[in-house]
Order: sequence, then structure tokens, then C-alpha cells
Amino acid sequence: MDRLAGLALAALLLLPLGGCDRGKAPVAEQPALDVDFLAENAAWRAERRQDLLRPDGWTSLVGLHWLELKAHYLGSSAGSGIRLAFGPPRLGLVEQRDGRLFFTPERGVTLTLDGEPLKGRVELHSDHDPKPSLLGFDQGKGVLAVIRRGDRFGLRVKHADAPTRLQFTGVESWPADPGWKLEGRLLPHPPGKTLPIVDIIGTQIDASNPGVVEFVRDGKTYRIEAMGEPGQPLFLVFADRTSGHGSYPAGRFMDVPGADAQGKVVLDFNRAYNPPCAFTPFATCPLPPPENRLDLAINAGEKAYVPAPSR
Repeated sequence: MDRLAGLALAALLLLPLGGCDRGKAPVAEQPALDVDFLAENAAWRAERRQDLLRPDGWTSLVGLHWLELKAHYLGSSAGSGIRLAFGPPRLGLVEQRDGRLFFTPERGVTLTLDGEPLKGRVELHSDHDPKPSLLGFDQGKGVLAVIRRGDRFGLRVKHADAPTRLQFTGVESWPADPGWKLEGRLLPHPPGKTLPIVDIIGTQIDASNPGVVEFVRDGKTYRIEAMGEPGQPLFLVFADRTSGHGSYPAGRFMDVPGADAQGKVVLDFNRAYNPPCAFTPFATCPLPPPENRLDLAINAGEKAYVPAPSR
């Protein structure tokens, strides 16, 4: 951040001064660079990249396996009922019983459950439970978790050696623009209101919908239905005129601090970001509801991700 601030200051010093010299036409004043804004935006982008590239970040996804039978053998061998892209040839057995999942490890395989050595049959908890289970393998490089979508269970598998992680090309963004940091307001909905949200695999949920965020751009008012709990930070899923024309076709996400006592919120579209589905086919991302498809080109935030060429 110090280097960025220094570059911005140097750019300021190189700008021509307003006024006029003898025999020369006046030079128009240039807008001042907001060094703090640029530095904060650069730091956010660096943190975003770091998060994507964590060993268990979204770029590490290598599989999503839906459980169709009462029992499946897991492993990387060709004879496995569910074949994993990474891991030991035989990992273990997963069973469905009365809406619950159980896992029995293969003898001789070193595994962990929530960071502790796993030695016998255990129940696995999904992302809808208070404490989801994390099954570790390959000396911690691999992680298996359970997700529930509707009445289906799936196994989400991540691995630090995922090609999508090792060959990550970086996310291109529009230039940071203070003009896309807008003040809006949250118009609250009645308590308990929900918003139907469909994800990319067709599953629908009723998300908590505390209110609609209203903002003005170029004299026109726009609205985005928000998700989250009343009084807490807001989560926005939206599409705009750049969707499929510069940004990810299925829309983008944005996190917004909670509204103040007067309902004021700050919408920094420079921090609009791609959903996990932009980086991997093994994610299940919510899609923008019809109310959040804006007739506005938001030329700010992350552009569509371009993966490395296939080898």
C-alpha cells in the first residue's frame, strides 16, 4: 500500500498546474487522485486474490459428487463407486440412513475429521448443520465436505493441487473508480420476509430478505433486493448490462456493510466480485432474482474470469 500511495503521489506531482503562462492557453485543472481510495481498493483486490488461492479456496475445487445410492465407496481408483480426482485409491464408505450421513474409513488410510485423527465410523454433518464436517486426506492437501441442496446430499472435494488453483491466471477488473462508490439507502421489508433464490443447479431456497437497497446513478433510481439478517451486513446478487458483456454472464456478488440508523448504506461497486462458479464447475451459486437484473452497465469491479488454456 505504501508503494501504491507513492505512485499516486508521484502522478499528482506530474499533473500540470492550472492557470496560464505568458503566451500560453490556460491548462484545465486535473481531478485530484484519491490516494486512500486507490490504496484501499488495491488492498481489497490483493486480499480477494489471496482468498481465492488458499489451499482450500474456491479455485481448489476438484469435484462435486451427488449421493444417489444408500452407500458409495469413495476413492481415486477406477473401481470406486464415486471416483475422486485426487486421494488414495480407496478412501472409505459413505452411507445415507434416515436423512443422516455416516462415513467408515478404509483400513490403513490416514484421515482427519475437523483436524483430528479419524479412526472409525463417524457421522458427517452438512453445510446446513451448526458445525459442518471437514474430512481431510493426502496429509491435509485434500478436504471433503458435505453440502445439502434441497433433499439431496453432495460431497464437495477440494485439493491444494487442483489445476484450477495452480494455473490460476488472476482476475481482471475495471480500473478503480471513486464514481462507482455510491451512497444508497435500505428500505426495510416487514420482519420475516423471504426472497426466492434459485441456484445454478436449479435448487430454490427462501432467503432472508430484510429490505431493498435503493441508489441513484446518472439521475435514475435503481433497486437491488438484499439478503441477510436485519441489522447485519447485506449480501447482494445482481446482474447488469455488463453481464455476459465483460462481466460474468450469471451475475456478480457484493457485500455491503449494514445500514446506519437512518438506513444509509455505501455501495462500492468496485468490489463487485465473481461467484465461485466463475472459477469452477463444481460450485452451486445463487442466481440473481428477476428483481436484481438492472438496466444499467456497471463498469466496475471484477470482469469475467479467463482461465488458462487447456493443456
